Amino acid sequence: MTTDPVEINQETTGSSMTSSPSLGMLIVMVIALVGAAANALVLYALVASKQHKKQPLIFNQNLLDFVCSVFLVIMIAVKVGDVYFSGTLGYWLCMTVRSEVFSWGAFHGSIINLAAITVERYLKVVHAAWANKRLQNWMIYSAMGFAWIAGVVVAVASVFPTTAVVDGACLVMAFFNSDQAEMAYWIWYVLFFYVITLLVCVFCYGRILMAIRHQAQIMAAHSGTGSSTAQTQSKQIQTNVIKTMMLVSVVFAVTLAP
Repeated sequence: MTTDPVEINQETTGSSMTSSPSLGMLIVMVIALVGAAANALVLYALVASKQHKKQPLIFNQNLLDFVCSVFLVIMIAVKVGDVYFSGTLGYWLCMTVRSEVFSWGAFHGSIINLAAITVERYLKVVHAAWANKRLQNWMIYSAMGFAWIAGVVVAVASVFPTTAVVDGACLVMAFFNSDQAEMAYWIWYVLFFYVITLLVCVFCYGRILMAIRHQAQIMAAHSGTGSSTAQTQSKQIQTNVIKTMMLVSVVFAVTLAP
């Protein structure tokens, strides 16, 4: 675990870089503010319409994204403020706020929750009979809790051992035991939080589309018997949720790829 003194000196003395926000930081700030406001509106709409009880995983997804956006705004404010980290307070400010551990934990939880929503929709559409009998509410709430706990644990375990305060500067994830350890960590991170999640979305929504197409063919063959309005509305709600989550998955794949 060694650091380059020249790099540390540039980090601590280059106040012109941290005191004046860059274009990139301003863009991220705008995105975070818009994300916080948009998710707050969606959360309010879900609660007002009482859909948060019917769609708990969707509610949890927006809550995770809201928390992530709020803490991202706080982190950027600290970064732009050119804070000099010193003493116990500076250490914990570095470890908790400047390191993005809170926003990162919510971000990890959001990815895990996205996979949980995908699996839930897959079971309810492709294995509807099994889901009606076996898929209990406690399973859904356990998945929600797991998303929060696992997200925070991964963030803390990644940040705390590799972050330190050096000469008043907070160096985030700069102190891996070796280059090999750092490479192994990032390979695991990309595989788990991108590749595997993407494969789950592709597989589940692929099977869902096949099942919906099969159901549509069956309904078309028996169109003469008709269907109730309640069943039609229920199918429409399910279809809208699936379309929305497919769009979210595509955006996830595109935006996280860089």
